[in-house]
Amino acid sequence: MVTLKVGDKAPVFKGLDQNGEKISLSTYKGKKVVLYFYPEDDTPTCTVQACNLRDNYALLKSKGFEIIGVSPDEAKKHKKFEAKYDLPFTLIADPDRKILDQYGVWDEKQLYGRKYMGVLRTTFLIDEKGIIRKIFLRPKNKQHAEEIVAAWEAIGN
Repeated sequence: MVTLKVGDKAPVFKGLDQNGEKISLSTYKGKKVVLYFYPEDDTPTCTVQACNLRDNYALLKSKGFEIIGVSPDEAKKHKKFEAKYDLPFTLIADPDRKILDQYGVWDEKQLYGRKYMGVLRTTFLIDEKGIIRKIFLRPKNKQHAEEIVAAWEAIGN
């Protein structure tokens, strides 16, 4: 369950991206970050969400956002996902769920009455000072970029 809230300092994390490069939240200090957590590469809903961010990447960049996706998939799987859909942003591999746990997005889920542990699809908007400014607990996957921009403008930035 997500216990972080708007106004909290975003937990600093380290991980490997789809290219095997070390990435940390501190790498993006002074930049606005869209940090989105998703269950698995190349699944229908995750693909819709990633492609919406891809299709609106220029808009998000023009507003000063850096985009980082995190899932428990391995870097190799992220690389295939990136290549298949021409994704222009960073995907961090978190198979040990360290980042997922830091952000409280690894929790019990339920599907057709069956309970299991998994990633709660969640997006955090983090400002240039590393403060969480907005949390999307149920992003609109087909309009995610649009809701990010609208939320940021509503915050007054």
